[in-house]
Amino acid sequence: MRSGFPGLTGGWHYLDSAATAQKPQVVIDAATRAMGADYATVHRGVYARSAEMTLAFEAARRKVAAFIGGAEDELVFTRGATEAINLVAQTWGAANLKAGDRILLSLLEHHSNIVPWQLLAERTGVAIDVCPLTGDGRIDLDAAEAMLTREHKLVAFAHVSNVLGSVLDGPRAVALAHGVGAVILLDGCQAVPRLPVDVAALGCDFYAFSAHKLYGPTGIGALWARRELLAAMPPWQGGGAMIDRVTFERTTYAPAPQRFEAGTPAIVEAIALGAAVDYVSAIGLPAIHAHEAALVGQLRRELAARNDVTLFGPEDSAGIVSFALDGVHPHDLGTILDEEGVAIRAGHHCAQPLMDHLGVPATARASFGLYSDESDIAALLRGIERTRRIFG
Repeated sequence: MRSGFPGLTGGWHYLDSAATAQKPQVVIDAATRAMGADYATVHRGVYARSAEMTLAFEAARRKVAAFIGGAEDELVFTRGATEAINLVAQTWGAANLKAGDRILLSLLEHHSNIVPWQLLAERTGVAIDVCPLTGDGRIDLDAAEAMLTREHKLVAFAHVSNVLGSVLDGPRAVALAHGVGAVILLDGCQAVPRLPVDVAALGCDFYAFSAHKLYGPTGIGALWARRELLAAMPPWQGGGAMIDRVTFERTTYAPAPQRFEAGTPAIVEAIALGAAVDYVSAIGLPAIHAHEAALVGQLRRELAARNDVTLFGPEDSAGIVSFALDGVHPHDLGTILDEEGVAIRAGHHCAQPLMDHLGVPATARASFGLYSDESDIAALLRGIERTRRIFG
């Protein structure tokens, strides 16, 4: 697989796929064609190339929707998962939540699944509750069950933690939310590249994810939402493409999903995302998950054998291993590893409340992709040994 990724040439050991995945040549080629020989705008032109580009753009929407088990009229293209979650907060949330209502988040959420709800709470008076974690770093659904009340109108959980790699029991989380009449949003950024996702089987109400972690381009992501919820949500941004008719007296709006895609869309990025979906689908997510699970198991065993490493998260974390090297700040470790040709993530990973819970300022995070192999683990371990020698 590595030979198909131009960004992995020269013996570079890339262990930061949870932040952003490298791009296969087929995705790069799709973007190049879309921006070059095939380029035209969509939805507005009567000339042939515009019509062809429109067909390609909407075909990408169908691919992406089907990839997660949804329908094309339920999938909104956004700038990424962050915008998708903000869209839900500022449309569905603003229309449906009021003072006295409650939102349940978890302790391991990424900032993009915390801050939008805080902004909404500041305007509406809705209260935010935080679900604790189990000892091995999973969202504690027993605690969630005890906490949920009829006042809770929304539950927003990460499907897979971007720090701990812990996988949510999605069907149970959905059942708990629906049991008190709440809707549930799942942040699927780390799940979609690693696990088969079927929103219909999950039964969730909203599902958000980004393209660039799915071997696609930056600048685009998606929000899937149940058809009836999308249909009832008011527009968020105004402009071209999301309207039915505009007069100075009154504007009427296009149906979903177009109602939420104001302005010229990310045409090239959507087509490249469709190519990424084709690429991942051809390999198969079960195979990708099994490959990453084997690498996670190997790395965790190697690190657990050391007496100077603290491991975080469950043994069966999905594609992600977070750890701390005693007496060494993760930033120092990351810098020395870079000198060894190894790229990891070091920091709070946009999950500062989780860092506070873990009692550390930051962690080192090694995350795998479908192109990762045992040589990456060996290089990481060599770099850790060198760092140990430097720090004593």
